[in-house]
Amino acid sequence: MPKTTETVLELNLTALGDNYRYLKSRIKDTTKLLGVVKAFAYGSDSVIIAKELEALGIDYLAVAYVNEGVVLRDAGIKTPILVLHPQSENFEILIDRCLEPSLYSERVLQRFIKVASKKKQVNYPVHLKFNTGLNRLGFNESEVNKIVSELNATSTIKVIYLFSHLAASEDLTEKDFSESQISTFKTIAKNISNKLSDQPKLHMSNTSGILNYPDAQFDMVRSGIGLYGFSNIPEEQKNFTPIASLKSVISQIHTVKKGDSVGYNRAFKSGGAIVTATIPIGHADGISRAYGNGKGWVMVQGVKAPIIGNVCMDMMMINITGIVCKEGDEAIIFGKQNKADTLAENIESISYELLTAISQRVKRVVYRK
Repeated sequence: MPKTTETVLELNLTALGDNYRYLKSRIKDTTKLLGVVKAFAYGSDSVIIAKELEALGIDYLAVAYVNEGVVLRDAGIKTPILVLHPQSENFEILIDRCLEPSLYSERVLQRFIKVASKKKQVNYPVHLKFNTGLNRLGFNESEVNKIVSELNATSTIKVIYLFSHLAASEDLTEKDFSESQISTFKTIAKNISNKLSDQPKLHMSNTSGILNYPDAQFDMVRSGIGLYGFSNIPEEQKNFTPIASLKSVISQIHTVKKGDSVGYNRAFKSGGAIVTATIPIGHADGISRAYGNGKGWVMVQGVKAPIIGNVCMDMMMINITGIVCKEGDEAIIFGKQNKADTLAENIESISYELLTAISQRVKRVVYRK
């Protein structure tokens, strides 16, 4: 890629393909792969990423909310799309756009059946979610008989998948807990399958589950962060390539005298003569104020330049003392040189939060390498 002249988020589709193929190499030929493209595809661009994954042969896509699925359908995406957390007021449009809902409670199940019946649906495909320990969304094991009764009383919907979510699949100190979740899910699946005429398929594993629990692949696995180039398992990171690089430029350079302050609230006061650079990116673009005052840094000419003072809405200032650079030079917030997970860890956060915070006003640039 040529040097940038503005703030951009570069998306490397070659890296996306590499990550996809690595994940495929870790699952059985008969196991389907679902790509999670919620939250603007983890802060990148959901349409760009979904189209590329579809071209690569992804079996399924998943979003959090119905409106995210509508965006993909409007862009021409034909791949099956699971909506992980649909709200009942959006069920009609969900059906109109051929999206598949996760039904996770008796209330949601009953409301979906009612809407699907009103729209004269027969065997509309749904996924039932079960809570096996994450305690976030999902039916409990004790509700199986009630669910089966509801399902056997209607031909409006058809359960094509049962699924659950691992709570700590990346942490092998919690292996007993994860294996307990897997065992519980198997018991639930067997119980329900024995009571239904059609046999639902199963999915449970996320990216870390794919890597740490190969015996829990079932019929499909789900990957989010792995597709975007990050592993929550340190020794696996070498097998993934981050697809996104956030870059900006030096707008102006200042010489700051001893005792002078920089930025709002005079949060930084110089203990000596320094040189600073102003970068056109701020907390409105997804760079939290938490990165200010030396907690974060930017790479300039391959050298770390700490963020000083408070991060502003549209700008931030960095200390470039001793770095040979000029106005118009590139500044890399994260990328190959400065990984998003490393930067996020410095404020006790995670890569997900930094990636998904990148504002849509930041220009996306796609390339292959």
